[in-house]
Amino acid sequence: MNDLGGTPSERLDRALRAVQDHFPFPGYMDRPDVYREVARTVERHLPAGSRILDFGSGPCDKTAVLQRLGYRCTACDDLQDDWHRTRRDTITDFARAEGIDFQVVNHDLPFSADSFDMVMMHDVLEHLVESPRELLTRLITLLRDGGLLYITVPNAGNVRKRLALLMGGTNLPDFAYYYWLPGPWRGHMREYVRGDLVKLAQFLGLRVLELRSCHQMLVNLPPMIRPLYRMVTRVFPGWRDSWLVVAERPRGWQAPHLDQAEIARVRATVLGRVHTPTPE
Repeated sequence: MNDLGGTPSERLDRALRAVQDHFPFPGYMDRPDVYREVARTVERHLPAGSRILDFGSGPCDKTAVLQRLGYRCTACDDLQDDWHRTRRDTITDFARAEGIDFQVVNHDLPFSADSFDMVMMHDVLEHLVESPRELLTRLITLLRDGGLLYITVPNAGNVRKRLALLMGGTNLPDFAYYYWLPGPWRGHMREYVRGDLVKLAQFLGLRVLELRSCHQMLVNLPPMIRPLYRMVTRVFPGWRDSWLVVAERPRGWQAPHLDQAEIARVRATVLGRVHTPTPE
């Protein structure tokens, strides 16, 4: 299945075309630059043959491109989005046909510690309804020493959202969509800015190798607007639509934690006051 001849760019183009040809959902893979960005980022940090876990993989579109490039890919998702639930068998059949070890998971992660060279999460963190601390700590235990956590998230401060707020609009999803959506909300709960990702790596005890803004949603812009968008975000890269971070698990890593007193101090700082216990 893997055709690894030619230049890196030629190999990537072939892998992407092959996945698009076999992908069972027409129109879904209409952002080729996103797949190239993901693949090139992985290739900068890992050789082919490395083991990758794609957590929250959805229909395994990005995973399949990496599998075709010679990586040994495992993927997992709860498949509880509305469109996932009705197409579950199609997704699992596609993943397995591509040679991906695909697992449907809920709370348990059926993987061994220290077994992956990379865990990647694309557009996942913003959907979590609670702190990502526990989940990310569990995922990092699956990495070997020197393994990598690769995350992409939407930029809470991208130029479209800045302009929408200035004009009296919202930086959140359309209210009608949120209001009328049946069942639990599966949309964005918290989007991220650069400083959040710096703190995230620090709190997790990881070493940042790469942290930058990137383009994930250009296809959503009218074609005539894209050159202007690219020009503006070249000057102000923090206004691009997404952030990308790759961070390394150091040798001897242990999950950092705070005791209750330290957590209380963090809360007090955020609330703008210092809590001093009253002596008994």
